[in-house]
Amino acid sequence: MAIDRDLKSAIAVTRLGLGAKDGEIAAAHDDPEGYLIAQIRPEGAEQPQANAPTAAERFNEFRAYQQERQAAKQAGDVKTDPVKMAARMLRDDTGVDFLARVRLAAGTDAGFRERWALFWANHFTVSANKLVTATVVGPFEQEAIRPHVFGRFEDLLVASSSHPAMLLYLDQAQSIGPNSIAAQFQARTGKHVGLNENLAREIMELHTVGVDAGYSQADVTEFARAMTGWSISGLREPDAGRFTFRDRAHEPGARTIMGRRYAEGGEGQARAVMKDLAASPHTAHHLAVKIARHFVADDPPPTLVARLQRAYVDTNGQLGAVAKTLITSPEAWNPTAAKFKTPYEFLVSSWRAAGVLPQDIAAIAPVMNAMGQKAFSAPSPKGWPEEKEVWCAPDAVIKRMGWSEAFAAKAVGDRDPAQLAANALGARLSPLVAKTIARAETRPEGLSILLMSPEFQRR
Repeated sequence: MAIDRDLKSAIAVTRLGLGAKDGEIAAAHDDPEGYLIAQIRPEGAEQPQANAPTAAERFNEFRAYQQERQAAKQAGDVKTDPVKMAARMLRDDTGVDFLARVRLAAGTDAGFRERWALFWANHFTVSANKLVTATVVGPFEQEAIRPHVFGRFEDLLVASSSHPAMLLYLDQAQSIGPNSIAAQFQARTGKHVGLNENLAREIMELHTVGVDAGYSQADVTEFARAMTGWSISGLREPDAGRFTFRDRAHEPGARTIMGRRYAEGGEGQARAVMKDLAASPHTAHHLAVKIARHFVADDPPPTLVARLQRAYVDTNGQLGAVAKTLITSPEAWNPTAAKFKTPYEFLVSSWRAAGVLPQDIAAIAPVMNAMGQKAFSAPSPKGWPEEKEVWCAPDAVIKRMGWSEAFAAKAVGDRDPAQLAANALGARLSPLVAKTIARAETRPEGLSILLMSPEFQRR
């Protein structure tokens, strides 16, 4: 179906981007596809913070905090409150990281590039459900995700799987092969840590081939054995807080995974498995479905899935080529807005529509919590769900309405909400909503009507 450029430019910015800022739909008007393709770049997505603390620095800070807490406990220091210390670390570290991230999203001129980066950050979820991971979620996204989002998927997979945040989140750092030197030593001392399959399972089930690829529990166990030794350096070791391979913890021997044999190769054994997983047609299909679901519809069009899968296979997993294929696919430009915004998407698009940069994490965090999308805290390694049913329950919509009214009262100023609506939605703005906004009794009421309109809640 051919659509005119007025509508296509609005779709480019509001569906494939993060929502329109003033003048953004006009900027995309002459060549909507070209406007988006120009945002694809080899160096990846922008970084929310310049000169931000690294994951290693955060991890070392956390380990030092643990030692300080233990020393205080042994000394009987009743003034040291570990709960308050933990809360401070979460507030100071995670809060700073999340505020920087939402400010980037609210202000960027490359909305598609940021949405693409956020998609991959959710695909490779690390959740702040543990204190130690909460402090490194922000650096994980900056170090492992954003630099690779338009490069080879294999590089993104290895970078995320070997990052300290992922190793901690899925308990890989302490995994020990049952026949390794470390296991033999533990047997003599009466300790037992053993093999942990969490990361291996999630790489296969969520990150690469998917549950329908036909692998078995034995394949997961063998992959977990191949990954033993992937860990993090301690405070007293060189490169403290960074990835390290512990040969003494690695399970010796060859592995057979999904019908392929992998010779003993130390750290390289798991890398060889990841290389094959990244090249699998099952991975191409799994990723194509997720991309189409995120950008276009909860029930993704099979023709779009097939086109994205073909682009992945033909380019050996070059994500920039996959992104370009998405942009140039007719299904991406269907006039019907089928996606209901998550709370994060709703807030970001509201800030962009009003030309506001959020200033205070203390004002953002309670709103995200109330709407069910706590900052950096996806409920499981699956990440945040896509389906509209999760986000459009009556209570959730009422919370959005309350926030919209309060936000509009502060943000609208002396501006005309009808003009803000035209800037935010372009040709997607229906005559009925435009008329309702124009008839609003006050400017704040007009802006809040825009934010709660069906066109704005969907993309």
